[in-house]
Amino acid sequence: MLKKIPPIITPELMKIMMEMGHGDEIVFADGNFPSAAYAKRLVRCDGHTVTELLEAILPFFPLDTYAQHSVGLMSVVPGDTVVPTIWDEYKQVIAAYDGKEAKIEFIERFDFYERAKKAYAIVSTSESALYANIILKKGVVVD
Repeated sequence: MLKKIPPIITPELMKIMMEMGHGDEIVFADGNFPSAAYAKRLVRCDGHTVTELLEAILPFFPLDTYAQHSVGLMSVVPGDTVVPTIWDEYKQVIAAYDGKEAKIEFIERFDFYERAKKAYAIVSTSESALYANIILKKGVVVD
């Protein structure tokens, strides 16, 4: 155990975030996402939501300020009537820890899957909200 590290951050997740470099991407996937099929490195965080994990990691994880977009969300499939209110939660959490509005891009479903295959890691969660998958691009620490 270490001080001030939220217990929701597993040793494996902390190691993955420490190994990542500037520009590397990590996916936080909802419970419906085929994480095991696409992951180079899979971190299981069963029993937790994506929002809980974002709140835990964002104090430590810098978002890329040099990229056009530091956050990617899976777009709603055309014709689907789902309105992903979870996105508003993500925006609030990111703004709270990053100090500004996130630079978000919306990625078509199959393009999102291809991006996920190339990501440094995928974190599999028990998130039940639809379209709750999110990609974070790691930035640099400037303290």
